[in-house]
Amino acid sequence: MRSRGATVLKLVALDMDGTLVDVASSWAAIHHHFQDHNADGLRDFLAGRIDDHEFIRTDVRIWQRHLPELRVEDLEAILARVPLMPGASTLIAGLKARGVRTAIVSGGIDLLAHRIARELGIDLTLANGFRVTADGRLTGEGIVRVPIKGKEGVLAGLQHQLGTTIEETASVGNSEIDVGLFHRSRMGVAFLPEDEAVRRAATRVVTQKDLGLVLDALREFSDS
Repeated sequence: MRSRGATVLKLVALDMDGTLVDVASSWAAIHHHFQDHNADGLRDFLAGRIDDHEFIRTDVRIWQRHLPELRVEDLEAILARVPLMPGASTLIAGLKARGVRTAIVSGGIDLLAHRIARELGIDLTLANGFRVTADGRLTGEGIVRVPIKGKEGVLAGLQHQLGTTIEETASVGNSEIDVGLFHRSRMGVAFLPEDEAVRRAATRVVTQKDLGLVLDALREFSDS
């Protein structure tokens, strides 16, 4: 029985790339398919020379060099091969059994996020996408719903939409980009953290490649 005043977990915000799926980047997964990369675009983005929208444009331009008539279904076929992280089904099923709402908050590609949400039964999805023509061809322009450096604000908006507080929220992520999620959560779980900064920002750390172990950390939610 819960003690009087115990905090109830109502929402878990989840990173996707490197957390729910066993690839570091959904963008890089497509580059890998074409045996290419976007090191220049990444360098320019990290240096502040381009924004999220231009970063997406640089990705799409590279892909279109290989497939000029690139369509949404081409990307869906590539991303269909991206595997779930071990334990992902266990985690989401366990949260659903507790009546907890789940949301993907990812700077990754929405086509993959929607597929993962369907497979696992995740309630809400926020990720980035592409503008397309009427027949499904990519125009080269992106749709930025989750700025790479702006996850904290995105989660704040989601909490407002759902009427959920920071005290009722937990988050799970693996990279420095996810620290913003931790800041808007009572508990932040670093899953296979990429570096020490992520570890330091988290409330709990899971270092085994089994997302189901996050359930154990979240059982301590009301005491964190």
